[in-house]
Amino acid sequence: MISRREFLQASVAASAIVGISGFGNWSKLSAQQALTQDQLLQFDDFGNVTLIHITDIHANLKPIWFREPEWNIGVGSAKGQPPHVVGKAFIDMFNLTPASPEAYALTYEDFEALGKTYGRMGGMDRVATVVKSIRAARPDAILLDGGDTWHGSMTSYLTKGQDVVNVMNALGVEAMTSHWEWTFGTERVKEIVETQLKFPFLGANIFDLEWDEPAFEPYTFFERGGVKIAVIGQAFPYMPIANPKWMFPEYSFGIREDRMQEVVDQARAEGAELVVCLSHNGFDVDKKMAGRVKGIDVILTGHTHDAIPEPVLVGETILIASGSHGKFVSRVDLDVRDGRMMGFKHKLIPIFSDVITPDAEMSSLIEAERAPYKADLETVVAKSESLLYRRGNFQGTWDDVICNAVMSERDAEIAMSPGVRWGASIMPGQDITREDIHSVCSMTYGQVYRTEMTGETIHTILEDVADNLFNPDPYYQQGGDMVRIGGMGFAIDVNKPIGERITNMTHLKTGDAIDPAKSYVVAGWGSVNEGTEGPQIWDVIESHLRKIGTVNLEPNTSVAVTGI
Repeated sequence: MISRREFLQASVAASAIVGISGFGNWSKLSAQQALTQDQLLQFDDFGNVTLIHITDIHANLKPIWFREPEWNIGVGSAKGQPPHVVGKAFIDMFNLTPASPEAYALTYEDFEALGKTYGRMGGMDRVATVVKSIRAARPDAILLDGGDTWHGSMTSYLTKGQDVVNVMNALGVEAMTSHWEWTFGTERVKEIVETQLKFPFLGANIFDLEWDEPAFEPYTFFERGGVKIAVIGQAFPYMPIANPKWMFPEYSFGIREDRMQEVVDQARAEGAELVVCLSHNGFDVDKKMAGRVKGIDVILTGHTHDAIPEPVLVGETILIASGSHGKFVSRVDLDVRDGRMMGFKHKLIPIFSDVITPDAEMSSLIEAERAPYKADLETVVAKSESLLYRRGNFQGTWDDVICNAVMSERDAEIAMSPGVRWGASIMPGQDITREDIHSVCSMTYGQVYRTEMTGETIHTILEDVADNLFNPDPYYQQGGDMVRIGGMGFAIDVNKPIGERITNMTHLKTGDAIDPAKSYVVAGWGSVNEGTEGPQIWDVIESHLRKIGTVNLEPNTSVAVTGI
């Protein structure tokens, strides 16, 4: 007799076939042959429950270019495991065909050349078309949003997230969790949640500090396909560390593994036959949690922006990673019988914006939201002859532009730029607009500080950030990617313990080693400290770009990575 785990493993194999037949058949055709919307949306209905997952939209309402990471290093047990596989290794692991649509969508390989064939991706009007198509086939489908939704664009900054809230309400989202939403501050978040959202704002791990009790709905129930389904929200656990605590001082967060087990047990006791965790923990944290908390059937993971074409099975829990920036929508069909998940089919649907017909109602709404700011959004600031991108553990070319701007405009020797994962790419030959600049730096605490730091302080900062990223215990990975640096270089061994990872810190202008006892003029942005003073980062970048006119970058080899 086949065990339930063996059956679920067979479902993973079937999911891979579904996900890559609909998403990989094209690789048998010429790369020049046009895709069709029917190919992208093809899916053989399965079971009695359907979940639709989007996450980490970062307020990108329009189609964009977005290059997947060249660096996504796993340490400890995560080394070499999805999602810590990139480029050709990713293509080989998932049996993709080089230069195919799925290779373009999921990896950085030949990004510039393939972009000319396959075009931009995303756009919430295209996502709306996909969602409506799934709902036409499965009227009971549940649409869930994994957070990092309201923040990340010029218009979301100017409207305090209102444009995105309006779009998500119109899309028909049925529950969400949160992260960067909180950087609009407690008052704004509560205003949206209490008066505007048409669906639950879930956070089982968000507690009121004064009363030490849950502050938001931990979970919500759905009755769909004859099944009682509990969806539990898990907000980003490290809000007060990765983002300014003074913006939401009333609340504490944390992984709260015991709390998650308690909520799962409570939902089961109330009759839940399927338990779904809508999470913003990050993939490795969710993978560890899945092995320790019993009773979760599905984790819809977010935060780390990973796009994986197959579910990852941990015990009897499946992890679904749906990418970021509106590039993908996940559909998961589940067979739930006798109070148990017995099997599933999954498809990671790529949102090729030139292939999927925009939904007319959503297009009109998006244009209406953008109309008051249209002239500013489309203002051309400069041009790039280089491919500009950010996503990855280490420096991207957009980061180089930002660091150069900070050093030049703030007269600093060294620049620091936060290792955030969001922001659209720019193709060579493309104009850089004011909207493009905001895409990589728009935040509510974007002041560019200028200060003095000793070499020892700089080393301590780099070590702390590196430990957040490369600690072998996922529960201690507390933020984004490695801080970006301008004006100096360093070496990093990702396998060393904290305090020993960063070596060979070098002042690039003088060629001298960074002296621990010497002070250096350092400028940066994204400080979590209250009262930081300085011009806004987008103004600094725009001023710099207007002076140089055209971006043409030399390869940056200032960071040497070992231990991989």
